[in-house]
Amino acid sequence: MEMHQLRYFVAVAQTSSFSRAAERCHVSQPSLSQQIQKLERGLKQQLFERLGRRVVLTDAGRLLLDRAMAILSAVEDAERRLQDDDEKGGKLAIGAIPTIAPYLLPLLLRTYLKQHPHVDLTVHEDVTGQLLGAVAAGDLDLALVALPINDERLDVEPLFSEPLLLTLPRGHRLLHRRSITLDHLREERFILLNEMHCLGEQVLSFCNAHGCQPWIACKSAQISTVQSLIALRQGVSLLPAMAQRADRDTRRVYRTLAGEQPRRTVAVISRKHGYHSPTAERFLARLRELGLEFKGH
Repeated sequence: MEMHQLRYFVAVAQTSSFSRAAERCHVSQPSLSQQIQKLERGLKQQLFERLGRRVVLTDAGRLLLDRAMAILSAVEDAERRLQDDDEKGGKLAIGAIPTIAPYLLPLLLRTYLKQHPHVDLTVHEDVTGQLLGAVAAGDLDLALVALPINDERLDVEPLFSEPLLLTLPRGHRLLHRRSITLDHLREERFILLNEMHCLGEQVLSFCNAHGCQPWIACKSAQISTVQSLIALRQGVSLLPAMAQRADRDTRRVYRTLAGEQPRRTVAVISRKHGYHSPTAERFLARLRELGLEFKGH
């Protein structure tokens, strides 16, 4: 059993494809397939079932996968610890979904970079699915996402929960009510984020679970567009509390729904069995501090 064979094995297991695994590992498909066959012969076990162009793990393959990932992570841990130059700050690659990035990252980076000015930082803003793949592949150290996350390749640490607030144009007829329930919104035009964003799905799921079928007037790709359309009296929405805290436009009013409140939980994800450099650990510590601050609001 050799290290490159384990890397190839893990790549095939994660992509369910010899061709995609070969691309990820930057080798030809015949070379990768040959090494997998050598690994199977050495272990005297079949690790994959070939189903046309798709492959699935056998029982033996599933048994090996977790151990192979742990072995590769341990080797990577040793290599990175030897290479880390903690005194000069190190490198850090982080990601965040678009409904978190503009509100949370400035707060995080303002103090973090002031305390650690020599960190070589890269930031990647993308939708959840893309961030999951980037973290699992090791391209990102950490990423900020919203739960639920169901990916066996990743460790998920919840940071804080926040309400989704009813957002209305100033002067809206419902603002005269002492309390507003979801039932009052049945005739309202909703402005939501599109299917690329988990927040739009969360709002729809909440409404549907409580017997409300939203009248969707518009779907957008950005919260800022949703807010602008609300200010123009084109509809209402449910937006995260962090968006309210950053909003300085007086043409919008945010209210808490009466009854059961919609909420979302913000979490940080990292690669399972992955190595956290001192730089990443410091950033994670600042994330936890900020999470406690948000819990107190």
